[in-house]
Amino acid sequence: MSKQIVVGISGASGAVYAQRTVQLLVEAGCAVHLVVSPLGQRLLHDELGMEGVDLARLAGRADHGVTLHHYRDVGAPIASGSFTHDGMIVVPCSNNSLAAIATGNSNNLLHRAANVALKERRKLVLVHREMPLSLIEIRNMQQVTEAGGIVCPANPGFYMLPRSIAELVDFVVARTLDLLGVEHALNVRWETSEANYRKSD
Repeated sequence: MSKQIVVGISGASGAVYAQRTVQLLVEAGCAVHLVVSPLGQRLLHDELGMEGVDLARLAGRADHGVTLHHYRDVGAPIASGSFTHDGMIVVPCSNNSLAAIATGNSNNLLHRAANVALKERRKLVLVHREMPLSLIEIRNMQQVTEAGGIVCPANPGFYMLPRSIAELVDFVVARTLDLLGVEHALNVRWETSEANYRKSD
């Protein structure tokens, strides 16, 4: 049975992280439930040139199997604890969404689904991208962590000696997929990097 993964896209810069995440989830055979905030839609437009939420382009294929839920539809299946899934990721996660999730604010579907994931003890990964951090964001991150969520800042590693932006993006996305237990073929393992380094020494 395929994994059910909920994906939220909010308004922090980093649309390419969201696009690559959806692509790899689809490639892994996951059923993706997507919710995009209004600022997330603007993000997709400003950084990827999308008009609206283009599911085929996000997934990289026409037969994507991605279900788009309206941001204001708090009656959608993913808003209920009775809807079982294998985890949720908010990518990118803005300071506004971080604050709403940390304080239990559920006025829209993205935040409601995230808070349901916490209350049902399901995996919740927040790919926070904004910086620098004030004490407010740090405390919100602490609150989410104490509630069972995982804050995973979009901080790429450089030990793989990346040569392109795409490789930096893949590093971050691969680490988030690991947290969700989704298999992938991206080469981000330290053992592999170490072996390659020794060969070139």
